[in-house]
Amino acid sequence: MTEVLPDAIWLPSERSSGCPYNPPAQLSEIREETPLSRIHYSGDVDGWLVTSHALARQILADPRFISGSNHHRAPIEGAPSMENPPPIPPGFLSLMDPPDHTRFRHQLTGQFTVRRMRQLTDRVEAITAECLDAMETQDGPVDLVDSFARRIPGVVIAELLGISNDDRQKFTDLVDRMHALGRSKASVEDQTQAFLAVRGFMSELMLAKREQPTDDLFSGLATSEFNDDEIINLGLTLLGAGLDTVAGTLSLGAFALLRNPHQFELLSKTADDEAVSRAVEELLRYTTVLPFLQRSAIEDLEVDGHLIKAGEMVTISTAAANRDGDKFTAPDDLDITRSVRGHVSFGHGIHQCVAQQLARVELQVAFPALARRFPTLRLAVDPEEVSVRDEIAFYGLWSLPVTWDRG
Repeated sequence: MTEVLPDAIWLPSERSSGCPYNPPAQLSEIREETPLSRIHYSGDVDGWLVTSHALARQILADPRFISGSNHHRAPIEGAPSMENPPPIPPGFLSLMDPPDHTRFRHQLTGQFTVRRMRQLTDRVEAITAECLDAMETQDGPVDLVDSFARRIPGVVIAELLGISNDDRQKFTDLVDRMHALGRSKASVEDQTQAFLAVRGFMSELMLAKREQPTDDLFSGLATSEFNDDEIINLGLTLLGAGLDTVAGTLSLGAFALLRNPHQFELLSKTADDEAVSRAVEELLRYTTVLPFLQRSAIEDLEVDGHLIKAGEMVTISTAAANRDGDKFTAPDDLDITRSVRGHVSFGHGIHQCVAQQLARVELQVAFPALARRFPTLRLAVDPEEVSVRDEIAFYGLWSLPVTWDRG
């Protein structure tokens, strides 16, 4: 074994004012001292924190670390803890392990066909153009989150789920209410009711698709071998993966680009597909909207010279791993021209985000389109005034007021 580790701490979560796309500075300090350190969890339990890129990929790819037993504790001070957590609902892939995870993921992956992704590109371009057209007609500062970052993935996920035009406003209102209650720190009961309303909508949609399937992703699930609860929960998984993560990356990425105007200008002049792809991967690395992932050891094993005991939890700081100087040169600089293969913004291993290609299609269309349409885009408030979304699950912005030179 190596040297004695420092005392356990809570996961650092304080980000710099005006630069919410940067992870807490303390994470870099921890990584420089030791890439594997001790951390507190709710319920008065201690475990492990990973802050290096190499260890993050190693543990995420190791089948001796599982996902399903860690959903009841969080490394955040003040987070609630369940001593007797309920069983994991079927269909929530991020909390499942093989063989069940393999069965569910195979079915879901089959819905993201090459043909569907190719068709989607044209549709995302049209949706993005509609959003930018609408922005151009607005007077005064525009909220880029409401008009762009959430609207694009919101329309895309609604179409992928096969939600009719008549029902789309109802769906949007239910999802917006669920997020608004989370933002307002409403009671657990109110937030639960809002979530159940969204779940009820998904249940009705499933029954409708089963009766009259159409050429959409949710129809494929509704007519699959899975039972009702599994199908509904898979739909909710897609909603989270296809809406919150993309909206967070679009909002934080736009903020970071506006704070680095030379990079924004470069993006506005980027036309080559490969160059656009590099820019998007860098923005994914730089913003890292999924701040951490959690695993539990199923046996005693040695990692980086330290013994992790069976049952102990491990938190992988994806934000810290994506800013590791041993992997990425000048990791705290935004450089959309570089290649950043191997970032962990979509995770790694068997739990790597199943909807990552969908996210890439949206980001590769939306970011350059925004920069080309509004080359003089800039913040309409001081950076410190931007409203940050700092929830445990996904990082992002609640609003981003912007303006530009009108002709």
